[in-house]
Amino acid sequence: MRFYFQKVLFYLVALWAALTLNFAIPRLMPGDPVSIIVMKMAAAGQVITPETRHAITVQLGGVGEGGWWSQYWQYLVNLAHGDLGVSIANYPVKVSTILGNALPWTVTLVGLATVLAFVLGVGLGILAGWRRGSVWDNLIPVATFFQAVPYFWLALILLLLLSRTWQVFPFAQGYDTVAWPIITPGLNWPFVKSAVYHGCLPAATIVLSSIAGWMLGMRNMMVSTLSEDHILTAEAKGLKPGRVRWTYAARNAVLPSLSGFAISLGFVVAGSIVMETVFSYPGVGFQLWKAVSNNDYPLMQGTFLVISIAVLAANLLVDLLLGLIDPRTRARA
Repeated sequence: MRFYFQKVLFYLVALWAALTLNFAIPRLMPGDPVSIIVMKMAAAGQVITPETRHAITVQLGGVGEGGWWSQYWQYLVNLAHGDLGVSIANYPVKVSTILGNALPWTVTLVGLATVLAFVLGVGLGILAGWRRGSVWDNLIPVATFFQAVPYFWLALILLLLLSRTWQVFPFAQGYDTVAWPIITPGLNWPFVKSAVYHGCLPAATIVLSSIAGWMLGMRNMMVSTLSEDHILTAEAKGLKPGRVRWTYAARNAVLPSLSGFAISLGFVVAGSIVMETVFSYPGVGFQLWKAVSNNDYPLMQGTFLVISIAVLAANLLVDLLLGLIDPRTRARA
């Protein structure tokens, strides 16, 4: 019980530090969001009064009003109510609305692709480590080639070959927006079929570029684990090779990969900025790229906050699971 309490306490402190940094960094940057919005409104010919500026400041969570302590307290109160502020580039749309629309796209596509890459990479790594020198082991150089290719270049190559040259998959977007009858986003078959079809190329980019890392890491851990004494003892007892491979070798070798997988899952909500930009995929990564391009500080701040919370939550979950899987972890606490 002490082990779990220490872990939860540690991540609560880390969450507080992430929230504080997320509050401070945008305020240390030159300029402020209120001035940016006011300048855009003035350029459009609108009359800017002190009341208008105050109303915009209130909408953005009191940025620039009062001291830092009062702003920090207002920031925490807004977070407790789920208020992430108003987007500058999409004024007066709330940041929570933009992220709420983008998160399902990113979590579904990048999440499923990350899980698929992890499962395939770990599975192939187990076989490669168990049968060194076999055809499974020879797959590693091929997978490493795809990982060595720059991420954006791989996406562009797939787009050129499978969308432009052979026209197997669509060029961009998350679903068909020009189909007739019009496809309505939701849990209906036309939308799901179109979304899966449009997500094939982005998912293939993620899987091909990341599977080699999981495969190589798992293969090396299997080789190291197979030389340990408890594996030799299991083989000397005459246990079946399948049981030795999965129960004794793979179970221990997969532990480092699980920690890396936790970090990958945490960053799923960040999306893949390059992939989503190349394919114009309506996920969080694409929104973050547009926020940086437009100096949209509230949207950047909200995105970084969601990413921080997701990474901390994923790491906490895996730390707790590792405590259940490996009793030695609890003994060190």
